Amino acid sequence: MTTAQPPLTTPELAATGLRPADRDEAVRHLAGLLHAAGRVTDLEGFLADVRAREERMPTGMPGRVGLPHARSAHVTAAGLAVGVCPGGVDWGGPDGDATLVFLIAAPEGGGEQHMKILASLARRLIHEEFRASLLKAPDAAEIAAVVTREVAAP
Repeated sequence: MTTAQPPLTTPELAATGLRPADRDEAVRHLAGLLHAAGRVTDLEGFLADVRAREERMPTGMPGRVGLPHARSAHVTAAGLAVGVCPGGVDWGGPDGDATLVFLIAAPEGGGEQHMKILASLARRLIHEEFRASLLKAPDAAEIAAVVTREVAAP
């Protein structure tokens, strides 16, 4: 008997009005949400895995998006934490500071699941309407609803 996967994101995994000093602070905040939700068992270990992944290839994307992600032994269930950063945070993106940050956490052995989440999210991020709906969302519940509706869970 397999255990049902929790939703990819929930209101507890979304944050509006983030004003991080830098990308490390943004990732730490979002990873903390995943940790508090029980999807990450060791916060510092997971952060080290995300940092290692970012060092290989930065994840600043067109559309003013930061897309840090990692497979990690410290992840119990795949999750997507979303942060809206109205003031932007330097993510090395081609068109300016990231106003949306998506932290994907996948279990270490979840390569296929990780790629499906990344691909599904990337397909939505190219649409300005999707990004705008997240930026205009009044609260975490609406962010989670938009992501749940628009991004296919693996």
